[in-house]
Amino acid sequence: MDKGKISELVNTAIAENPELYLIELSYLADNKIYVEVDGDYGVPLNECIRISRAVEHNLDREVEDFSLEVASPDVAKPLKVRRQYKKNINRTVTLKLLNNKVFEGILKSVTETGIDIEAKIREPKPIGKGKITVIKTTTVPFETIVEAKVKIIF
Repeated sequence: MDKGKISELVNTAIAENPELYLIELSYLADNKIYVEVDGDYGVPLNECIRISRAVEHNLDREVEDFSLEVASPDVAKPLKVRRQYKKNINRTVTLKLLNNKVFEGILKSVTETGIDIEAKIREPKPIGKGKITVIKTTTVPFETIVEAKVKIIF
């Protein structure tokens, strides 16, 4: 299987729609090709079909049999690409960090180096005993994030 040709076909098909971007291109057992595509405003089914056809019609099953799956990301999957963070601004995210801490808050902004999360935090009162809840914005560098998932709220 010519992985270079397949990669070129996938990237060319995705480039036809500037709102789309590649999340994953995998070559699995039994010549299965898995393509995961996301978009700034989601991925319509007809775009998955278009990408699949663009790849499939340029490969010859007579030479080498294969299966091809083009999909959009599952809501339960972690964010993999920085562009996915941008599309989820103002949504609640759960982060697992390198120091084994779990952090949850509202994704407020994305920079080249990290993300800003707004979260409710319990802090000691400035005067007296007890704690108060305050809203703080914390900057989290990308290199400290092990996993980031959008929290589904019903």
